[in-house]
Amino acid sequence: MAHIVQEEKKGSKKRPKKGEAFVDMTPMVDLMSLLITFFMLTAAFSKPKVMEIILPEKIRKDEKVEPPKIADSRTLNIILGPDDKVYWYPGKADPEVTVLQETDFSATGIRQVLLDRNRALFRKIDQFEKDVISGKINIRQDSVRSAISQLKKDDDTGPIVLIKAYKTAKYKNFVDIIDEMSIVGIARYIFTDIDWIEENLVVDALNRAAAAPSGSAQ
Repeated sequence: MAHIVQEEKKGSKKRPKKGEAFVDMTPMVDLMSLLITFFMLTAAFSKPKVMEIILPEKIRKDEKVEPPKIADSRTLNIILGPDDKVYWYPGKADPEVTVLQETDFSATGIRQVLLDRNRALFRKIDQFEKDVISGKINIRQDSVRSAISQLKKDDDTGPIVLIKAYKTAKYKNFVDIIDEMSIVGIARYIFTDIDWIEENLVVDALNRAAAAPSGSAQ
């Protein structure tokens, strides 16, 4: 800011000097920096979280496509039911024989079922890690993760999980079951439509649960 200096005449009365108006903008700069940081963070947190799920294309009724053959011994069917219930059964559904097993999303629920079915793969991974630590297998540390992923990909003993949903299942349970697949390390699973046999099996399971005495084991 420029200053104008005026010489006072001799004998004139001295006028009181007026203080200069000065605004310190430093706090405003700090405030603007805080606001910018705040809005950047809130913008990042407010972004919608999207989970991309790739589903197989619908087969037209007039289109003849042979479904892939899956060994019954490896097939595990999971049905998402009402009220956060989860049903499962192995192999193919037989209306005369198949009885759905009921469980939930707890650590001792469907997760334990998947762990029991995937133990052979876990043993392979555990042995591989021991061989790397002991030096029996010479591999770079940054390649261990990709090698384990390849073991999962090449596995021919683990379960092939078919995930289906009953008509009153919650969307949240789709996310829950995907989380369980990731936690347990299931390499092969797919979402597919529930058929009429399985719908009837769910109805039977619900009726059994409703008729069972309160507090009895399922």
